[in-house]
Amino acid sequence: MPDSTPPPPPAPPVVPRRDDAGAVVAERKTAKTKPPQMYQVVLLNDDYTPMEFVVMVLQQYFKRDLETATQIMLKIHHEGRGVCGVYTKDVAATKVELVLAAARRAGHPLQCIMEAA
Repeated sequence: MPDSTPPPPPAPPVVPRRDDAGAVVAERKTAKTKPPQMYQVVLLNDDYTPMEFVVMVLQQYFKRDLETATQIMLKIHHEGRGVCGVYTKDVAATKVELVLAAARRAGHPLQCIMEAA
């Protein structure tokens, strides 16, 4: 049975420097990481895509329950746009492509975009 413990994090890089006596002293610098840029996935309103299709997209691709999906669909309908979720760049781009492909397959002009959160 393989060991399921994750590997230890990599050690910070060692930066050599000289002290007052001229000896080389190695110091570890901690790596500073920042969280990834997040992106909103937004559906845009149009006059042709059925509301039921938008609700289905929200449930299938964004894992929203029926009530939440209906509320987002109504926001899109009344305000012209609605945020479906906030994701990292790659996940947001994938969701946009999946929604656009589903809309085209169904023959709907639904537009889905991503923008920086």
